[in-house]
Amino acid sequence: MTADGRTIGGVVMEMKNITLRFGGVVAIKDISFDIREGEIRAIIGPNGAGKSSMLNVISGFYNPQEGEVWYRGGLRPPMKPYEVARQGIARTFQNIALFEGMTVLDNVMTGRLTQMKSGMLSQAIWKGKAEREEVENRELAEKVIDFLEIQSIRKTPVARLPYGLKKRVELARALVSQPSLLLLDEPMAGMNVEEKEDMSRFILSVNDEFGTTIALIEHDMGVVMDLSDRVVVMDYGKKIGDGTPDEVRGNQAVIDAYLGVAHD
Repeated sequence: MTADGRTIGGVVMEMKNITLRFGGVVAIKDISFDIREGEIRAIIGPNGAGKSSMLNVISGFYNPQEGEVWYRGGLRPPMKPYEVARQGIARTFQNIALFEGMTVLDNVMTGRLTQMKSGMLSQAIWKGKAEREEVENRELAEKVIDFLEIQSIRKTPVARLPYGLKKRVELARALVSQPSLLLLDEPMAGMNVEEKEDMSRFILSVNDEFGTTIALIEHDMGVVMDLSDRVVVMDYGKKIGDGTPDEVRGNQAVIDAYLGVAHD
């Protein structure tokens, strides 16, 4: 149990000796770490450390040349991203990936696509199962929109929104799929102080109220140390630290590579 009363469970995902290459370039080299049920797990490191590549391995965008991905006690075979999404893993992106010409509500609704079970014919005539499914998806999308406090922009085209709100819409799209594991790739990038405070509050609420396990990449060390239960640190594709925020903060290899040179 954490200091704030949250319960951390057993291992939900384990990366075992992951190595990922692009031609002759090694993006990730022999890295192992786990993610536990209910925790907020941070992945940090300098630019080019391989953090986003690791998130892409977890979400199925990349398949490593070496190593194993274990999910909920089973070895996960190579999968497509949509197959991973159906396992209950959702993500946001470092570079916002929304449909700019669509409204906020329509963007959020696209997060339900991998969960839809009615066929194309029933969707076309919008009767029976397809109609019930659409109503349920709409209700869930509205609940997420309320939760993230973006009701006032629900019918606004995304292209007209400021950057910080676009980030929140992308989070809403991920949440509406009801993930058990949520991957956040630099959720605070480009935000001002007030926007970061709001996003931090929402991340903590998602973890606390929904019980969602979260793995995030973030460069703001204040945010990382405040939000995270455990931190894994990467540098040039290798793991150089792993532990609680306090343990990582005191790790000399991490200090030298990322947090700055320590002074007596």
